[in-house]
Amino acid sequence: MDLTPRTSPDNAPLAPRKHNHKWKYVAMLVVVVSAGGFIVSQFLTSAIDFYCNVDEIGKREGCEPNRRLRVQGTVEQDSLKSDSGSTTFVLIFNNQTVDVRYNGDPGGIFQECIPVVAHGQLVGDTFEANRIEVKHSNTYSEANPDRLTQSKAEQCSLLAG
Repeated sequence: MDLTPRTSPDNAPLAPRKHNHKWKYVAMLVVVVSAGGFIVSQFLTSAIDFYCNVDEIGKREGCEPNRRLRVQGTVEQDSLKSDSGSTTFVLIFNNQTVDVRYNGDPGGIFQECIPVVAHGQLVGDTFEANRIEVKHSNTYSEANPDRLTQSKAEQCSLLAG
């Protein structure tokens, strides 16, 4: 009995098909790397807001009006107005001013005559801010310096009694 395979064209074994999965993985890798690069570039572009004083807008490199900026100045006295959920004020630095509009209430210790940093972009002649940072001093001054002494005295009287 002959068990050798027949080699006639009718029952010849099919040649194994080459599955080229390698190109699918390469294509996926290219898509993932491209998407990651795009996301990182967008993040870095939006994270680079140039820091400018009011008097440097349009005059110093990086402080062009058509880009996002962080603008530092002092809130001019009698310029603070709130209307329809929007706050407007004037920032001043080195006798140069810029009108600022902020949608919302800056809150906290924001007030006139204090230094602030406004994040946003100049639109026309108005700086449209989407974030306001208030600068405060490093020193702490007690509003009621005798309050701690008074509290200690009260605590001692409660423990003694």
